[in-house]
Amino acid sequence: MPLLTIHHSTLYRYQQPVSLGEHRIMMRPREGFDQHLLSARLVIEPEPTGLRWLHDVFGNSVAVAAFDRRTEKLLVISETTLEHAPLAQQQVDVEPYARLFPFTYSAEDMPDLLRSIERQHLDPERTVDNWARAFVKNDGNTETVALLTSIATSIKRHFTYVPRHEKGTQTPTETLAKRQGTCRDFAVLMIEAVRALGFAARFVSGYVYNPSRSEGVVGGGNTHAWVRIFLPGSGWVEFDPTNGIVGNRGLVRVAVARDPYQAIPLSGTWFGLPSSYLGMDVEVDVHRTEDSPSHSRGDGAVNSRLAGPSKRSQRC
Repeated sequence: MPLLTIHHSTLYRYQQPVSLGEHRIMMRPREGFDQHLLSARLVIEPEPTGLRWLHDVFGNSVAVAAFDRRTEKLLVISETTLEHAPLAQQQVDVEPYARLFPFTYSAEDMPDLLRSIERQHLDPERTVDNWARAFVKNDGNTETVALLTSIATSIKRHFTYVPRHEKGTQTPTETLAKRQGTCRDFAVLMIEAVRALGFAARFVSGYVYNPSRSEGVVGGGNTHAWVRIFLPGSGWVEFDPTNGIVGNRGLVRVAVARDPYQAIPLSGTWFGLPSSYLGMDVEVDVHRTEDSPSHSRGDGAVNSRLAGPSKRSQRC
């Protein structure tokens, strides 16, 4: 199980002192059977007068900071150490009734998935719909995981990744027309495409790293974005259209949301002259050390049904 140390810093610079309003910070990785958080430290300059933690509607950890004095900068540093248990594509196990597309979510799951199936962007000419439908075979023999994998890998192969530090995302139709964008743009495009096919999908913000020296991923040096899709039998499964990743290999979740604006790492207000704002600097470094000792104990994300009867149950 890889042991990761993550350093994430954001610096806002101002030409003259400004007053800071309340700021929401979403930099703490989510914890689960595949992500074991060992330590976490949050440094804020200037020191806030108050700092409180909460879980938002999606269960993300959010720190809310309040300030009472003027400043020429706002620096937020998050330092975390965690064990990461990669789940590979071949470990995605789908219930028999959902292995071929189309299928219908169960009556038990559907009420909680509806908002994640709803489209978020207008598509009057059905551009996204038609693009998504092109991945579906006409013979009625479309495998669900293969369909979603094809969409993710097609974006990686046929679209150009172009970093953009400005806030916001392109609409899915813009990304289709330009054939280029950021990881956020690609995630939003894939979310809308699979929602057009009836899948429940969510936006994920977090970090990406190279699982091995032979693998090259893009999107590092900053926060990264990808998609989670609900598949009966495996639950929420990661798909990274920027890198063509299926499963969480090389991906560390921080925030999960229905829409990108709900997963902004740092947001807040400031008061001063508009000309006071000089810019923002973001630095993300994910360092992998030697495998954690728990790797030898068999901890982590292992699908025992797929592993075969000779494998003992794994504990989380």
